[in-house]
Amino acid sequence: MPDIVFNLCETVDEDAHLIWHAAAVLELLGTPFTGSTSAALMLTSDKLLTKRLLKAREIRTPNYMVYDGSRGFSSALLKFPVIVKPRFEDASIGIDQESIFENEQVLRQGLEQFLSRFGPVLVEDYIPGREFNITLLGYPAARTLPIAEIDFSTFPENLYPIVGYRAKWEKTSFEYHHTPRMFPQNLPQWLSSKLERLALECFHLFMVKDYGRVDMRVDDHGKIYVLEVNANPCLSPDAGFAASAQEAGLDYSETIGMIAAFAMQRGIR
Repeated sequence: MPDIVFNLCETVDEDAHLIWHAAAVLELLGTPFTGSTSAALMLTSDKLLTKRLLKAREIRTPNYMVYDGSRGFSSALLKFPVIVKPRFEDASIGIDQESIFENEQVLRQGLEQFLSRFGPVLVEDYIPGREFNITLLGYPAARTLPIAEIDFSTFPENLYPIVGYRAKWEKTSFEYHHTPRMFPQNLPQWLSSKLERLALECFHLFMVKDYGRVDMRVDDHGKIYVLEVNANPCLSPDAGFAASAQEAGLDYSETIGMIAAFAMQRGIR
């Protein structure tokens, strides 16, 4: 029996809906493991449940509707443009410029294609504005690491400023080379404080453990919208989590060692 397991599971047989099953097996075995519980992973990997919990807590998130192929879908409560997101996929799979629709007609033409590829989808208001990522680290209490912002300043007018699949994974794409991460030093105190407070609130609401990331948008009126709560962000050396840790003065090996130590701490209780 291992002392701990470092849980990096992101899918089971390419099914992102099953991301939480590995953690559930470890819980059944009584084996300490890094990161969040199966419950937290299940909640945060389901965009619909995430939305419902955020709204129940009165945390602002883009208005949305669910499309699962059943009759009666209406976009009357949405404000165009809208963005379509797979309910269960992670890592921006299914999200790109083709996911944004500017009117009812083109949305209805595209929904069936998204449904056939990804299953149920969320259709939500597209929120223009600045995009921030807040990384959290710590056990039993987490702290926020330096606030990161995605720089869309070189995007042309014909592209919506989003971090889609191409921006994350296709190294030959325009989006990949024009969505750099920066750590702004001149954020207004009210904004940085509210971003950090909201990130911590989401961390606790979804019972995230050890580490996580919360993605937010801030519109031109200063309203903050939570886009995603990620209980299992990528831990690779070139990912946003490692960049935030480095900005906080932690080297990569030290950060990974801390996460392993959190699990060891739980294992000796």
